[in-house]
Amino acid sequence: MRVALFLLVAASAICHAAEEVITLPTRDGVKLSYLLLQDKSAPPKAVAIAFVGGPGAIGLAKRSESGPVKFGPGANFLVRIRDELVDADIAEAIVDAPSDKLPQGMDDAFRLGPEHLADIRALIVDLKRRYPDAKIYLVGTSRGTISAAALAAKLGDSVQGVALSSSVTNSNKVGEGLSRFDFKTIRIPLLFIHHRDDACSISPYHNVERISNKESLISVSGGDPPQSGPCEPMSPHGYFGRDAPVVKALKNWMLGREFARDIS
Repeated sequence: MRVALFLLVAASAICHAAEEVITLPTRDGVKLSYLLLQDKSAPPKAVAIAFVGGPGAIGLAKRSESGPVKFGPGANFLVRIRDELVDADIAEAIVDAPSDKLPQGMDDAFRLGPEHLADIRALIVDLKRRYPDAKIYLVGTSRGTISAAALAAKLGDSVQGVALSSSVTNSNKVGEGLSRFDFKTIRIPLLFIHHRDDACSISPYHNVERISNKESLISVSGGDPPQSGPCEPMSPHGYFGRDAPVVKALKNWMLGREFARDIS
């Protein structure tokens, strides 16, 4: 298996994180790119495979052709927090849409289907080769929760847990989301993260409050005034202004530590 590596960013002064775009062959004639962030000072104890919202198309391979990958201020929540999430204990792999789904991105049916599963199985093999002792977690936000939940139900003990942030539990004209998903099919540790004031119509707080329990839900309040639409990252849907405590709780959960279940 030939892996194309593009070294992008050297160590940062805060966490010594380095970024690489890695492109893997997965299905016949298909490649999958992901952005790997790691602190090279120590092997990570956990790796978060991150699925962004919307159509999930970041265009990493094309972006890397012109140098370091750059994201604007309105980037997806899981992209925006990358420097806070990654440290000596945790690495992050931000997943792009596969080559046969670019540039349009992934629809809900694909996220729920077997081809997406095949792509992520190949990604997990690559991560386990790099970090044989690390635990693997799936982390999705907004429409990325469709990927994370569906994969968590199918991957078994290949991964050690799944965190769903701003879960898409209502259907709309774009797709069914997780409106018909049976969360009982997830047999690994499951964590929900949700803002109480999420005003996005497809991800109301009361749905995850009903689905989850007090032990598996992180409820978030407060933050900065929204600077985007209700379903975009710079709003309660993306924990705008609450990054630090949300990241801390997520990291503690992945590392098996006590974590805050109420962030007010």
